[in-house]
Amino acid sequence: MMQGDDAVRAYLDSHTADILARLAEWVRIPSVAEVPEHKHHLLRSANWLAGELRNFGFPSTEIWDGTEAPAVYAEWCAAPGAPTVLVYSHHDVRAVKEGNWDQTAPFDPVGRDGRFYGRGSSDAKGQVLAHLWGLRAHLHASGRAAPAVNIKVLIEGEEEAGSPGLAALLEENRSRLDADAVIFSDTLLWRADHPAVCTSVRGMLGARIEVYGPLTDIHSGAVSGTAPNPVFELARLLAGLHDDAGRIALPGFYDDVEPVSERRRAELAALPFDREDWLKRSHTRSIGGEEGYSVFERLWERPAVEVIALAAGDPVGVARAAVPSMASADLSIRTAAGQKVETVAAQLRRWVEGNIGEGYSHSLSVSSETAQEFYRTPETPFLDALARSMARGFGVAEAGRMGNAGGGPADLLSKALGVPVVFFGTGLVEDNWHDSDESLSIDMLLSGCATLAFLWEELGKQP
Repeated sequence: MMQGDDAVRAYLDSHTADILARLAEWVRIPSVAEVPEHKHHLLRSANWLAGELRNFGFPSTEIWDGTEAPAVYAEWCAAPGAPTVLVYSHHDVRAVKEGNWDQTAPFDPVGRDGRFYGRGSSDAKGQVLAHLWGLRAHLHASGRAAPAVNIKVLIEGEEEAGSPGLAALLEENRSRLDADAVIFSDTLLWRADHPAVCTSVRGMLGARIEVYGPLTDIHSGAVSGTAPNPVFELARLLAGLHDDAGRIALPGFYDDVEPVSERRRAELAALPFDREDWLKRSHTRSIGGEEGYSVFERLWERPAVEVIALAAGDPVGVARAAVPSMASADLSIRTAAGQKVETVAAQLRRWVEGNIGEGYSHSLSVSSETAQEFYRTPETPFLDALARSMARGFGVAEAGRMGNAGGGPADLLSKALGVPVVFFGTGLVEDNWHDSDESLSIDMLLSGCATLAFLWEELGKQP
């Protein structure tokens, strides 16, 4: 009988079709966040996962009501004296523009050329199922009837909406959530041939600027040349967000940003980087950003601001040849170590107020309730165990270190539960999260399952 690593890999290889079949069934449930007509699908998705957890052996599984969508909680605590780990992820998915999908319809999953296509396949239903099948492979290889560690699972249904109900959910159920660490599974890996442990996520703050010109939309033939055009004023404001060196121009913005440590620079510099490979995988055409920092440092250690939506006039339909009365832009601000989103929000308010031109009015709304702080994993035996498990799971001598360019409620989880958060995800930048033709690499999924099987074994040895 095969043992250890060989037994884990053989089990996963022989069950790959089953893993993908279960993922396909879940992906077919369109659990889209923030779309009212899909709200009942979020409940269906939660019930599907709860049933799957029961089928995998979890003796206690529950549905918890969230602010906008249900969460799934389960626990399997049958290892006295062993560590207790809380697995966090989400089952809601981003909205889709079906007409932009070429490989398949968003909720009609299909496997093709080593990839598995469908909305939520990588972000993050595939990452959740990696935990379940990793656990099953762990039980098979070890011959155990229960995991070597105590496992709790919290899969929320509001992450894509900014986790507005997570804080209340954690507070209401705090007595159930005691753990020694959180395994946060909603992150990317660097490259398929060079896995790396994610040790940080940036903070996140959303904002919306509206600039008002004429009191109503007015025919340009009647007022052109005299009316205040809010599009020009908004464009001027947005252009002023960065200086010529790519730095964000809000006064005081960098005052609290911690410098990149030499150790972190060395960790990131050890990752392989090829410019053309990055441009191809990320679909970004060119590389911009803050001068004086590497691409990795810009992505994971430095702050950023992006315009993610822009609207004015008649963007669809027949144009009316009118000067628009309002122009708007949605901003996504990513914060770095040392910054606080409350301080950044105040800086943005002062900057907009001080720079709006005469003859215009404006409003600025900041999404403070869904803002997230930067988080870095402290040095902990859980992190060391994950690094060893990743090396085994991906078949490499050593796993590197990286960060995550996006955000997530890691800081909230750590503070609410008083434990470290350790990140492990199976996504890649080429998986097209939030975009058309989202997919996952089947090999990455299986390597992720193996990593988690080895992680439970590694943690089972810890006091």
